[in-house]
Amino acid sequence: MRLLSRILGPRLEATAHCDLPCGVYDPAQARIEAESVKAIQQKYQDNEDPEFRARAIQIKEERADLVKHHLWVLWTDYFKPPHFEKYPQLHELFNKATKAAGAGGAKGSMNPNTGQQLLDLIAEIDTIFWETKK
Repeated sequence: MRLLSRILGPRLEATAHCDLPCGVYDPAQARIEAESVKAIQQKYQDNEDPEFRARAIQIKEERADLVKHHLWVLWTDYFKPPHFEKYPQLHELFNKATKAAGAGGAKGSMNPNTGQQLLDLIAEIDTIFWETKK
């Protein structure tokens, strides 16, 4: 039975952020969601309507979760050990960025400054990402 499993089993195992390994990765996905977070934070500050503010909080939190998702996909699926060797700050940078998107950062705050801090960290990741694509 073991021999049959080895013969008929997959020869190559692939993992990806979706069901079909597309190989498409880009920090722009995280950046766009982070821009939305910051814009919502600003609109919240500019509007006193309680219903608008409640909706803004909900939508901003959803967008912040998407930022974290897109960052995690890059961190876990795109970047490989050679990248982390060349850019030793990369793990810490992703850790800071995902925390900046989380409850202790933009997700938990309606201050647009937290949205900007998140965008700044994503910009650093973006720079490294495109250097790895050369």
